[in-house]
Amino acid sequence: MARRNKRSFSTFNLSFLDIMSCGFGAVILVFLIIDHSIVVESKELNVDLLSEVNMLEEDIREGEEGLVVLRNTLNEVNLEVVEAEGRATRVIDEVEEYEALIAALIPEDVSEDEAVEKLKAEVQSLEEEVKKLREAAEEESGKSARSFVGDGNRQYLTGLNLGGKNIAILLDISASMLADRVVNIIRLRNMDPKLQRSAEKWTRALNTMDWLTSQLPVGSEYQVITFNTQAQTALPDTAGQWLEVADQAQLEDMSQALREITPAGGTSLENVFDYLQTLSPIPDNIFLITDGLPTQGANPPRGNTVSGNQRQRLYRQAVRKLPANVPVNIILAPMEGDPLAASEFWQLAQSTRGSFMSPSSDWP
Repeated sequence: MARRNKRSFSTFNLSFLDIMSCGFGAVILVFLIIDHSIVVESKELNVDLLSEVNMLEEDIREGEEGLVVLRNTLNEVNLEVVEAEGRATRVIDEVEEYEALIAALIPEDVSEDEAVEKLKAEVQSLEEEVKKLREAAEEESGKSARSFVGDGNRQYLTGLNLGGKNIAILLDISASMLADRVVNIIRLRNMDPKLQRSAEKWTRALNTMDWLTSQLPVGSEYQVITFNTQAQTALPDTAGQWLEVADQAQLEDMSQALREITPAGGTSLENVFDYLQTLSPIPDNIFLITDGLPTQGANPPRGNTVSGNQRQRLYRQAVRKLPANVPVNIILAPMEGDPLAASEFWQLAQSTRGSFMSPSSDWP
């Protein structure tokens, strides 16, 4: 009995130990399972956090780059503001300067409103004058038979009356038309005729002829008469005739014929004025291109020299031969040693209701 109980007790002890061992192992297993899940969860959490950190760092880098761009833009805007302020300062200074000039131009006893109204009236008057000039230009456009353009396309207001039905142009071809000074005339007279024909003063006279003929009304008639001690038409076979301005080919022939003339001899206004009487009808407008008072009358002088007073008497004697009530327009190229010429020719232009001009050396 005792042995049996002892055996039972031993068996009980063994079972208890087995149970205890199994329980401890189960605890350890549970602990391991829990610890593993914690480690896995920790690793997963760390991966998510690292991703978020990387995204935040990327956002920070983009923000820093954007900040640099904004700073550069701000600097550019500041520079533009400084430049605009500088321009504004200059504009203000200019406005003040112009206001000071305007204030200086306006009389003290005139208000700004009155000055503005006065300027408006002047502008309106100028606009009306421009309108009239344009209308006149339109009416006259296309009426010239030939064109003439001077050096540099210069255009002069001459005041010459270029109208008329029968227009006579008298061109002085005496030796004095070679130069403005006596010493140069003497020098040129001894040179080759080709050089004489290219003399500056004579070239200006020929250009003046071209200018005149280019301004004649197309519906008019004309005649060019050259004179020194004698008078004749520039085209010899047209003596006693009136030529048509519309005949451009004949105008060109006239210009070429004049360029083949070599100025020579003295000057007789009496003979050329007498020649006008051979034209029928008589001219209703006369142009005289010369450089001074005549050196002889209808006949050569007795001596070799002519004084200023004698030239004046010869001139006044010649003027009596002019057709009555016909305007005489004078283009004078003054010559050395003939101070009375400008006064006498100006009086002639005034008394006949013509015009007088003494052009500059670069005209036309």
